[in-house]
Amino acid sequence: MSELMGVAIVLFVLVAIIVYKTAVVVPQQYAYVVQRLGKYHRTLGAGFHILVPFIDIIAYRHTLKERAVDIHRQICITRDNVQVEIDGVLYIQVLDPERASYGIANYEFAISQLAQTTLRSEVGKIDLDRTFEERAHVNVSVVHEIDKAAEPWGVKVLRYEIKDINPPEDVLSAMEKQMRAEREKRATVLDSEAARDSEVNRAEGHRQGVVLASEAQRQKQINEAQGEAEAILAIAKATAEGINEIATAVSSEGGDQAMELRIAEQYITRFGEIARTGNTIVLPANLADVGSMIEMAKGLLKDKKGPGNAPT
Repeated sequence: MSELMGVAIVLFVLVAIIVYKTAVVVPQQYAYVVQRLGKYHRTLGAGFHILVPFIDIIAYRHTLKERAVDIHRQICITRDNVQVEIDGVLYIQVLDPERASYGIANYEFAISQLAQTTLRSEVGKIDLDRTFEERAHVNVSVVHEIDKAAEPWGVKVLRYEIKDINPPEDVLSAMEKQMRAEREKRATVLDSEAARDSEVNRAEGHRQGVVLASEAQRQKQINEAQGEAEAILAIAKATAEGINEIATAVSSEGGDQAMELRIAEQYITRFGEIARTGNTIVLPANLADVGSMIEMAKGLLKDKKGPGNAPT
């Protein structure tokens, strides 16, 4: 009975070993490389697979996910002979598990070393002042060069990112002084431009004020001249109308007598004013001949009215 139990246990162990060696479950996004008698046989994708026991073995296991490879910090020399410490991270993905297994012994180590050498070469092409602004260009150049070298290994280099750029302390101090000087220079330029704009604005405002004042003065003179002209024209029209009314009144019945009386009154009144206001009086030779003055005024009115307007 004990011998049967021992045989059963041995058989169970053998079956377990055979199942373990033949039944394989590959997870998602993984690939297993199978060798048969030491030679590449096939690549197993995700799922359940049966191998030939003791003949097929899983030689390599690869993840097909994108992976990040840390590129260690290293010293690079720029084109202007300044040493800077740079580190980064590289993103890779296995596309062909067979070539990744047999194309190179350790593709991850090889890619990291190639990234370091390519980075030193790219940084050596630019000056220190441009290392920060040229980071994107350096990243693209590193990816392009490494991807060409890694293609035979079945590995795709997706991108490279520089994490830190650390210049020496003395260089950092000099850069800070330079940036401070640049900021002070820009501030001075802005102050001078502001002062210039202020002067220009004041001059422009003064010029516009002078122009507006001159235009206002010109308009005022025009308005005054127009007003004076209109006043003179109104006075002339009123005077002409008054003379026409007087001539019409004189030509009517009893107009001569009224005119004679009015002229005599005006003559006496004006002469009296002269006698009151002046110490020296100039008397006309025919002062007593008021009738001659009246006849002269009547003659002027008749001439004003004209022959065609004489009363019938």
